[in-house]
Amino acid sequence: MATPVVTKTAWKLQEIVAHASNVSSLVLGKASGRLLATGGDDCRVNLWSINKPNCIMSLTGHTSPVESVRLNTPEELIVAGSQSGSIRVWDLEAAKILRTLMGHKANICSLDFHPYGEFVASGSQDTNIKLWDIRRKGCVFRYRGHSQAVRCLRFSPDGKWLASAADDHTVKLWDLTAGKMMSEFPGHTGPVNVVEFHPNEYLLASGSSDRTIRFWDLEKFQVVSCIEGEPGPVRSVLFNPDGCCLYSGCQDSLRVYGWEPERCFDMVLVNWGKVADLAICNDQLIGVAFSQSNVSSYVVDLTRVTRTGTVAQDPVQDSRPLAQQPPHPSAPLRRIYERPSTACSKTQRVKQNSESERRSPSSEDDRDERESRAEIQNAEDYNEIFQPKNSISRTPPRRSEPFPAPPEDDMAMAKEAAKPSPATDTQLPVPNLEVPPRPPVVTSTPAPKAEPAIIPATRNEPIGLKASDFLPAVKVPQPAELVDEDAMSQIRKGHDTMCVVLTSRHKNLDTVRAVWTTGDIKTSVDSAVAINDLSVVVDLLNIVNQKASLWKLDLCTTVLPQIEKLLQSKYESYVQTGCTSLKLILQRFLPLITDILAAPPSVGVDISREERLHKCRLCYKQLKSISGLVKSKSGLSGRHGSAFRELHLLMASLD
Repeated sequence: MATPVVTKTAWKLQEIVAHASNVSSLVLGKASGRLLATGGDDCRVNLWSINKPNCIMSLTGHTSPVESVRLNTPEELIVAGSQSGSIRVWDLEAAKILRTLMGHKANICSLDFHPYGEFVASGSQDTNIKLWDIRRKGCVFRYRGHSQAVRCLRFSPDGKWLASAADDHTVKLWDLTAGKMMSEFPGHTGPVNVVEFHPNEYLLASGSSDRTIRFWDLEKFQVVSCIEGEPGPVRSVLFNPDGCCLYSGCQDSLRVYGWEPERCFDMVLVNWGKVADLAICNDQLIGVAFSQSNVSSYVVDLTRVTRTGTVAQDPVQDSRPLAQQPPHPSAPLRRIYERPSTACSKTQRVKQNSESERRSPSSEDDRDERESRAEIQNAEDYNEIFQPKNSISRTPPRRSEPFPAPPEDDMAMAKEAAKPSPATDTQLPVPNLEVPPRPPVVTSTPAPKAEPAIIPATRNEPIGLKASDFLPAVKVPQPAELVDEDAMSQIRKGHDTMCVVLTSRHKNLDTVRAVWTTGDIKTSVDSAVAINDLSVVVDLLNIVNQKASLWKLDLCTTVLPQIEKLLQSKYESYVQTGCTSLKLILQRFLPLITDILAAPPSVGVDISREERLHKCRLCYKQLKSISGLVKSKSGLSGRHGSAFRELHLLMASLD
């Protein structure tokens, strides 16, 4: 009798090169779980079919990197927001630009389509939320209330509410009909990255960089429960379609949670790094992640995952069953969304309007079409997905087949196969049980990269150093024997210099630490600056940045000149520290500085006020000097560009 093949619970499906430059955003189509859209620093939006190597369509028109993308529910429209604040909407079936929406003053951080109409919500780094009517090409309403960048937007399933999450540690709920905020949910202690509505009940989940997931009751407007102990910042969450549990895409793992009471049903190891989006189709969870120009997709078999209080279909290692829980313990306690019954007719009417608008475009539409193009790069896949022969069939097919699971890796078998045979010197080949090789590269092959201008903070190997440089040179034709002493001398080349550098830095840090123990922060910073070693200043600022209350006005006068040096450094970690310190100074002291400088002169002699005024003038002068540098770097792409653009907004009052 044949032994049944044991398949994997989670596996890597595919890896593609999605753009000619870095990928900056991506989204999965939630209806099909098969359509993927990516936005890149090359200002393009590319569309892909999951597990197919070739790009279906490439959308152009943006003139700055694409920071956010979103597909509507039927997967026939896509919206993309750029770093410049512009928003473009494309009709995928017509393969053309539909609208260009302008109004935000900074890069677009979040987008979402209304579930029952052609409306789009956008959140920006300018802290504003805007609701757009695609048909009228205008902003319907602007919602103000956040004090920092809006990172995520979600419409409620009934289309009446809008939830927003921002870097100011808050979640807000907006009433679309009344045009005002219904409630604010404080509680997170870090930037909130994602919010998600329960598919049926009046319940909202939010995930934050403080490594917690909070559940909010939307009837009582209070917290239901809080899940702590996530391995890293929470960036991607998704409710199961029937609402029985919540999936959280953690660093290299998928976790399954319940909320009344809060508990973890299951955890699956998935080597997907920082997963960016999740979707569910055919009892499989699809996760996508990106790194530089590559996008990877992963699959988790949900039939082998515990999703409620009952035991999963596949035996778990712990033979003790979990306590039996009712499928929806909170159903009698919480209201259900009422969805409008006229959704289909409304959608058809709206689509007819858009068709008529396409037949008689305005001059503005003509300009949009000239600036934007939808380049169909794979006609066969495009016709299969967006131009089905049967008009009832929708894109991609709703009942697509699940992805076949690969067999589990049999490590013992692989090791046996790798051993040399006793009869011969040849080795048996190791069976390849991993995922298939990477599919053909879609984009053009990039030119060899030069040494980066900014040295990244996280890297696998030292930049500019090669292991071969530290090994004795060996001529292949005639290998020469090397004396042990010569080999050691070559290996130790540069070692003494490095030891001197590290010893000096250790001594400098000891000097600063001795002053720090006295409790005088200002003197500690002064001593670090006097040493004239930026690495020591960076180490000290990384500590001071952790506690904003340590910052004083006289400390700013010492640190600001050092920040200017850090922002011009070639080391990424130095630039990051400089941006963090400058942001703290701007948020805490810029209003105070401007108020003191604008105040009328006092009558009489006030020495403390004069000293404060002198410090404010000095800080103002230094900030003006830095503002030019920040403005010049705000045009950069990627993470650095976003940080400098945020600083440029905070320094707007200096102009």
